[in-house]
Amino acid sequence: MKITVTGRQISVKDSYRDLAEKKLAKFDKFFDKDTEATVTFKVRKGVEIVEITIVYKGTIFRSEEENTTFNNAMDNAVESLERQIRKNKTRLERIRHMTIDIPEDDYLQEDEPDIRVKTFELRPMSHEEAILQMNLLEHQFYVFLDDESGDTCVVYKRKGGGYGLIVPEK
Repeated sequence: MKITVTGRQISVKDSYRDLAEKKLAKFDKFFDKDTEATVTFKVRKGVEIVEITIVYKGTIFRSEEENTTFNNAMDNAVESLERQIRKNKTRLERIRHMTIDIPEDDYLQEDEPDIRVKTFELRPMSHEEAILQMNLLEHQFYVFLDDESGDTCVVYKRKGGGYGLIVPEK
């Protein structure tokens, strides 16, 4: 696995790099050598945060954990990623025809998810109006047509506060 370690508003110590490489080595059994992993260390309001993103054959596994120390945050993030991989192994193989080598007894057996289909009118509006609609509906995200570009976009509430906007790449 190709691991990239970065720091946001901090300089990454060699001990953090070593920690990331050591902890992510456990995923070598799931992914091939071409898999890319990015580990980001950051501090926000005195809390240490580790964000791990693994890109494998177009599928993205991501975890962001905060704790009092980077070591604890890294442990939690690695556990979270492992749960994601094990939980979604069957679905991911069916959807992407992936081959992740996890022994049959080693992942969680779950029933198929209960999927609720919802339809709605997709109408043109500004980003601000989409955020207002999302808040009125008390949802975490809202899909809309951008009134300027005509693209299908998504606004969402960010974990740390504020909003995000997803725009399709052209």
